[in-house]
Amino acid sequence: MTLAADTRTGSFPHLVTEVVRTLRTRFRPSAPEQVSTGDALVRAMCHDMRSPLAALESALARLDDDTAGSELLELARAQTRHLASMLRTADATGGAPGRRGTRRLVDVVRASVDASGLPAHQLAVRLGEDAADVGVADARVQRVLTNLLENAHRHGEGRPVRLDADRRDGWVRLAVTQAGVPAEAVVSRLSQETPPVDLDGLGLWSVRRQTRELGGRLLWSQGADGAFTLVVALPDR
Repeated sequence: MTLAADTRTGSFPHLVTEVVRTLRTRFRPSAPEQVSTGDALVRAMCHDMRSPLAALESALARLDDDTAGSELLELARAQTRHLASMLRTADATGGAPGRRGTRRLVDVVRASVDASGLPAHQLAVRLGEDAADVGVADARVQRVLTNLLENAHRHGEGRPVRLDADRRDGWVRLAVTQAGVPAEAVVSRLSQETPPVDLDGLGLWSVRRQTRELGGRLLWSQGADGAFTLVVALPDR
């Protein structure tokens, strides 16, 4: 006689084993769903566009009322500005088709400033000695920079923004500085593994994700004057 497991298909122990195995497989906790940038963007756009579009619809429906005309026009303008800001975030986050070829960093900076909607009088740009001519061959660099500047524009309440670009020790550092930034909230959003359900914070989530994809890292600091600086450090290959 040999001591061995009972492998007959009709045995009761075998049936119990199969039932347990099936239940474990069916009810095993699933891994967190990986959300693509495109899916996160569509979900956030659908969430955030409902309120401004409803407000615009209501305002336009009431424009015949002369007594409320100026107030409604200002509401319509505000919602239009909000929608324009959302579309800038969407363009930078979802990734409009990237341009082919290598561009100089100074040209990428100019394009990012234009795409962000940040007024020229609100922004000061300083490029290090040899940073301007750094070659940029990946469109994600512009998306990261556009997102940072657009975020400063949307939430900065008109406060001045400074952009510094330096090249040293095999790294290119892009630093955006602005006073009055809620540092804890920004750092919290930069730490999120999953995208938010709305556009508030989606740009920062995208910055974190794309910086990591580029082999870079994020650093931040707060000066004695309270100004918050977020640095994107990218390897200069």
